[in-house]
Amino acid sequence: MKKFVIKGKFKAGTNWEIFTKNVESQNEKNATDKVFSVFGSKHGIKRSQIQIESIAEE
Repeated sequence: MKKFVIKGKFKAGTNWEIFTKNVESQNEKNATDKVFSVFGSKHGIKRSQIQIESIAEE
């Protein structure tokens, strides 16, 4: 499994909150899907309210 660092922001009420997330995944697409899933379940937001700005492999 590869490790990815994903940076972006998500909508929290009327403001955008910046995040950095470390994820283990097979590829970039699965890593982004995992971030969408985690933020969706944890914060109750939709994928359209999450903006991923960069993905880097460690």
